[in-house]
Amino acid sequence: MTRPIRSLLIANRGEIAVRIIRTARAMGLRTIAVYSEADADALHVQMADEAYPVGAAPARDSYLRIDTLIETAVRAGADAIHPGYGFLSENAAFADACAKAGIVFVGPPASAIRAMGSKSAAKALMDKAGVPLVPGYHGEDQDPDLLAREAERIGYPVLIKASAGGGGKGMKVVRAASEFADALASAQREARNAFGDDRVRVEKYLPQPRHIEVQVFADTHGNCVYLHERD
Repeated sequence: MTRPIRSLLIANRGEIAVRIIRTARAMGLRTIAVYSEADADALHVQMADEAYPVGAAPARDSYLRIDTLIETAVRAGADAIHPGYGFLSENAAFADACAKAGIVFVGPPASAIRAMGSKSAAKALMDKAGVPLVPGYHGEDQDPDLLAREAERIGYPVLIKASAGGGGKGMKVVRAASEFADALASAQREARNAFGDDRVRVEKYLPQPRHIEVQVFADTHGNCVYLHERD
């Protein structure tokens, strides 16, 4: 039987936290915000029924600290945690930590996140299924020399992309071998700060790509909604 949700901790900030709080309030839920030192006066903090500090301004010291977020949720009596987008929303370890603490994770199960949350893992899964892929390197070995050799094999220009990322963060276009080392360091730094994971993949750069999504929503009761393609 699904645990009833009466209180919700939002493990995020900004407009997504505000939107979640508004929806949760309309559903009659008690809302719990978290904030870094830099966000103490933010709108989502003011809107929530309760708010708790979780660390310093850098995301890696606040919004990406799984142990602190779980401790805060337990202390606040949260029934569920909504991760929003970005930060820990596609982190399987966070979903596991919620389950271990007896807190509902508002999102996919950890198994699904492991399969699709990491772009490299998703690529490997699609390759196994026979789906055509952009040429690239999606392995676990992150040795800089290996990544540089893979870029040469793929052929410039290449795109360095954060494996755990999204929204354009941790993404760098590299047009020549002489630019690769600096671009790699920059992409890894962005990925580490934004997602707490500096792993990357290297792919052939497509100057005019098409972004087509197939959107499917499902819940734990077996209900499934297909929202068609989005270009």
